[in-house]
Amino acid sequence: MKQDYTIEIVSDNNFSVLNKIINVLNRRRVRIKKLMAHENENDFRKGSAVLLLHTTPDLMEKVKHQLEKLIEVEYANYTIGSDYYMELSERIVDVD
Repeated sequence: MKQDYTIEIVSDNNFSVLNKIINVLNRRRVRIKKLMAHENENDFRKGSAVLLLHTTPDLMEKVKHQLEKLIEVEYANYTIGSDYYMELSERIVDVD
């Protein structure tokens, strides 16, 4: 059964990394409900993306592993629901 997941991806801040992340999700037909990306305030060479996805639990695990295989991605963590997305988005917006 499909449900919402929040995934946080920390990676290098390269020109094509967001495109690669989106391509992984598109190939698996994962629906992106919300997306927020930003660079690290302490190191402009690092960045993060927080996505709210709508998919199944087994597909979410596959997507996480596929994203972590990308060279630029340091790690990807996900949680069930949209609460964590709201918490992260408020923290990111408050910093700016």
